[in-house]
Amino acid sequence: MSETPLLLATTNPGKVREIRKALEGLPLRTVGLRDVLPGLSFREGGASFLENARAKSLFYSRKWKGLTLAEDSGLEIDALGGAPGVRSARFSSPGPTDDKNIRKVLRRLAGVPGKDRGAGFCCAMVLATDGRVIREIRGRVRGRIGQAPRGQNGFGYDPLFFYPPLRKTFAELRPEEKNEVSHRGRALRKLKKFLAVHIKD
Repeated sequence: MSETPLLLATTNPGKVREIRKALEGLPLRTVGLRDVLPGLSFREGGASFLENARAKSLFYSRKWKGLTLAEDSGLEIDALGGAPGVRSARFSSPGPTDDKNIRKVLRRLAGVPGKDRGAGFCCAMVLATDGRVIREIRGRVRGRIGQAPRGQNGFGYDPLFFYPPLRKTFAELRPEEKNEVSHRGRALRKLKKFLAVHIKD
């Protein structure tokens, strides 16, 4: 069976790894933006994760012959009114990094007790081709923000996000454990089921 080309419309290597791993077993040839559209970028401006994912997917699907998967995700912290939300990756601008973002969250939550540190990771994925949306998928997971980073795995806010059922942060979980429960993992399982049928059609 020939492989269907799928563009992962992200430059985040952590996301590329997770998505490729989750879609293993499907007849796909997955490529990242840096592989096929180097230097082309899209400026996010949506008010929600779904708006951003939809806009990115449509933008890149017009530049690429094949399926295009765009994803937007982030952390919403109850005590911060849902921040950092769609600004998760650039929360500590200018010059945001994962470490700077984590430090800013901890500063903003200084003095907030554990019972009030509830948070959720949210993910929106949009699959498109030739400027047309094929599928929109969402995934969510609830947890809370720890008092300090823990763990060496994952990326982004994973060291801060404590998942009570497993009593670990996402950064303390093995990749396969995280993918079983994470917002992105939940969305990707839905996507994989859809693609298994769509590719055959």
